[in-house]
Amino acid sequence: MSSPDRAVSRLAGAYRRLRGTRGARWAVDLAFVLAAVLLVGAWQTRGHLERGTAPSIVLPSLTGERVALDSLRGKPVLVAFWAPWCPVCKAASGNLSWVSRLAGDRARVVTIAAAYEDLADVRAYVREQGVELPVLLADDGAVRAFRVDSFPTYYFLDAQGRVKRSAAGYTTTVGMLLRLLL
Repeated sequence: MSSPDRAVSRLAGAYRRLRGTRGARWAVDLAFVLAAVLLVGAWQTRGHLERGTAPSIVLPSLTGERVALDSLRGKPVLVAFWAPWCPVCKAASGNLSWVSRLAGDRARVVTIAAAYEDLADVRAYVREQGVELPVLLADDGAVRAFRVDSFPTYYFLDAQGRVKRSAAGYTTTVGMLLRLLL
């Protein structure tokens, strides 16, 4: 048997032994789960804005002041679109607060209420969920500009206001923080 044939035979034997181990089965299962999560995330964000400058919008805040998204430049920004009727938004609301606390002065988090019928619905959501973050009120133009077609939708902007990445649906605190700061 030639040297390359012996090497292939040894590798094949090592693979057969490894395949039967618990660790290898866990690794394969983990790889499939990770691939599924990445594929679902790519499908969910297929219509989102591409990398590049975020739309320049000015929206009223829940407190009545007008806020230009451009005024948030200088630090990374997490822009979170949500709807008061959305159960997934409610489940992820606390994660946004944690991201804001953990990021501290290194980044900003702003939430944008959309798809609501009455301002009272937004105020009730903020009260019930204990939202302590700035809340802007989206109009149809802002929703179209950011191509929001599901809730929650997240955009992660760099310090220059460029879209780095986006996400849709429930996202963990760690997932948001990593996307925001990396």
